[in-house]
Amino acid sequence: MTDQRADDPLGPICLCESYLRATEHAALKAARWLGRDDQEGAEESAAEGMRQSLSVLPITGRVVIGSAGDEGELAAGTMVGAGGREVDLALDPLEGRGVVARGGNGAMSMIVAGESGKLSTLPDMYMRKLAVGPLARGSIDLLKPVAENVEAIANAFGRRVNDVTTIVLDRPRHHDLIEEIRNSGARIKLIQDGDVTASISAAIRGTNDHLAIGIGGTRQAILSAAALRCLGGDLQAQFWPTSRSEIDELRALGIEDYTRVFTTEDLAPGEIIVAATGVSNGDLLRGVRFLADSARTHSLLMCTRCNWVRFVDGIHFFARERREEVRLLGY
Repeated sequence: MTDQRADDPLGPICLCESYLRATEHAALKAARWLGRDDQEGAEESAAEGMRQSLSVLPITGRVVIGSAGDEGELAAGTMVGAGGREVDLALDPLEGRGVVARGGNGAMSMIVAGESGKLSTLPDMYMRKLAVGPLARGSIDLLKPVAENVEAIANAFGRRVNDVTTIVLDRPRHHDLIEEIRNSGARIKLIQDGDVTASISAAIRGTNDHLAIGIGGTRQAILSAAALRCLGGDLQAQFWPTSRSEIDELRALGIEDYTRVFTTEDLAPGEIIVAATGVSNGDLLRGVRFLADSARTHSLLMCTRCNWVRFVDGIHFFARERREEVRLLGY
């Protein structure tokens, strides 16, 4: 049952299911670009679909994290919604746009909604992070060697070290990290894109992933933290400046200690809603499947206020006159 308190920060009626429509719309748009070698076209189409759905929601939404870059329909600072309760939005219309361009696996569309003024607005730069699920929560320490973290995770799961699977972005900057993981004895799953998807995958049982680790953007760290808040997981992140000018930028923003380790609650405090829809097939979500006069989506909906995690299978018809039968999942 939904709490009806008038002073609730996300409104008297929770809109978490309404946000899912926006990620579904974005995924349906982006999936048309699968394998067409056009990252910009795919992302623009996804952003257009998400914006259309958000524009009719009864919210006054401020985009604090938006599409990549400073321009576009859903750039940071954009206001969306039809008017109503104020919320902060962290958006990624297409997480893994390179994946879609190549026709690869694991791309998705994602929205995080939080209380107004609560979501972090960190500068756009690198952070190194560790992300795990509920069983390993409290076991990780970003300041300790990788081998110690892997061993702690193995102990939390009651497994051997070489049963632990770590997810790492395949980037030159991770060369030394990959060697550390190999020396620890853990298994490695290298991915081309999908930093946020990796963090969520590490926190959901059945994916056979146990740890997401590496250096990625602040944007991805905040989105991952929001998802792990809902899943009961744990994330630690620390700025990874690549130049003196970035350190100066942090200090200009009042962040004197750039070595500080941010926790899940630091990055995504308060009540959180997370909606994500698969664009292409992955371990976590199935991608959009186009049929004769419909399309099928697979989504993940999480809400700290409603205290649920839901996997949603949706069928979207393109015309009112339907020629197709509704099929059970898997048929």
